[in-house]
Amino acid sequence: MALLLGYDVGSSSIKATLMEAETGKVLATAASPEKELEIIAEKLGWAEQKPSVWWEHVVKATKSVSAQVQNNTGYSMADAEAIGVSYQMHGLVVVDKNKEVLRPSVIWCDSRAVSVGEKAAAEIGEEKCLERLLNLPGNFTASKLKWVKENEPDIYSKIHKIMLPGDYIAMRMTGEIKTTPSGLSEGIMWDFQQHGLAELILDYYGISRDLIADVVPTFSVQGELTKEAAEELGLKAGTKISYRAGDQPNNALSLNVLNPGEIAATAGTSGVVYGISDRGDYDHKSRVNTFVHVNYSAEQPRYGVLLCLNGTGILNSWLKHNAADTIDYDEMNELAGQVEVGAGALVVLPYGNGAERTLENKNIGASVHGLNFNTHSRAHLLRAAQEGIVFALNYGLGIMRQAGVQVKTVRAGHANMFLSPLFCEAFATVTQSVVELYNTDGSQGAARGAGIGAGIYKDQKDAFVGLAPVKTIEPNEKLAHRYQQAYERWGKVLKRQLKV
Repeated sequence: MALLLGYDVGSSSIKATLMEAETGKVLATAASPEKELEIIAEKLGWAEQKPSVWWEHVVKATKSVSAQVQNNTGYSMADAEAIGVSYQMHGLVVVDKNKEVLRPSVIWCDSRAVSVGEKAAAEIGEEKCLERLLNLPGNFTASKLKWVKENEPDIYSKIHKIMLPGDYIAMRMTGEIKTTPSGLSEGIMWDFQQHGLAELILDYYGISRDLIADVVPTFSVQGELTKEAAEELGLKAGTKISYRAGDQPNNALSLNVLNPGEIAATAGTSGVVYGISDRGDYDHKSRVNTFVHVNYSAEQPRYGVLLCLNGTGILNSWLKHNAADTIDYDEMNELAGQVEVGAGALVVLPYGNGAERTLENKNIGASVHGLNFNTHSRAHLLRAAQEGIVFALNYGLGIMRQAGVQVKTVRAGHANMFLSPLFCEAFATVTQSVVELYNTDGSQGAARGAGIGAGIYKDQKDAFVGLAPVKTIEPNEKLAHRYQQAYERWGKVLKRQLKV
């Protein structure tokens, strides 16, 4: 029986899953490290990680999976026929001719290139950018590279190729530097009119096309595991790497969200709602973003419209470590659930993880409003935080709706913030959508993607064998009015903060 190995390379941890292709059964899964990966922030608004650390934990997660497989299943890691890689989007990795990393990766939540992107949009012309790129250059990978060019010319002069985080992991596996149309679009380097590399932005930034990796299809054999990498990982040399995608397109794949009208959500470190469309629509202020989806083709275009809220699970994690370190996340959820809707008029704005696209790339920070020392407790703060995340996502959904995305049923993994009954109820009720939860994650999606790319699945539909919802949450109509009142109160606070 064919086995598939999937990796999800996040900014918090690296997860690996080994799956039976024929049944969709997970044989083993592991994450590394146990605590969140460090994010280096040398200056306000900066966020970097060392790519070598990602690889270190790819190795550790693989060995943990291997130990589980040998002890419990009768299989061996040598039975893995294909590998898929999911990764944190929008990051920048730069290497020299020897494929050595020249500087830490500037990751997704780093805000340093906001002004670079704003200047580019103004000088190229916003309408021209939106028509060709479906986005403004913003704080994306191309703008981060331009920042390096302007501020670190010695490093820039040594760059042989630029990569996204998943391209780097694939390079460590295969020795080859490649990327995908979906990857280029998330870096705002894909021209939707030309269906190719966005020379428009490269020429403006003065970036040589030679720095861009060769482009391969998202679902394809993109290389084979080298002997050196196989020995390090404990896998078989020659194993196919047959899929790579950014975490949000991949999350959609893991939930079988591939066609117009289907919606995927995730609420990990960041919160995302990702809707599929067959039209190249865009938000005129680029507050939500449109990218190439994993199953995009010029003949049958599929676009992913992405709403991103940087401050989601990271807010819950911050509260865990700074205000609730004596209890676990389940106890935090239970405590928050003891407080009524609206958290006693306590309002939390969750914008504490860099510039927010839905706020036109403003960085207003997280904040707490209406705190009363006599009436509010830790439970109120925990509830207000979860409601604040839901309200911020709904604020972004309003923008998506204006861009033509219909939100009726939302699929999400039964993980992270969606483990909280309070969060699920609030999300379904405030957004007026049915939420379907699945026992899947990014590493499982990457494994299924690998099976598609390697041709193990004869039909794409076969890749979703074993995928079924484990829980469905309907809007709580009895509490809808109170949630709406709380959302309106939250919106007034946000409006005041945006004017400060």
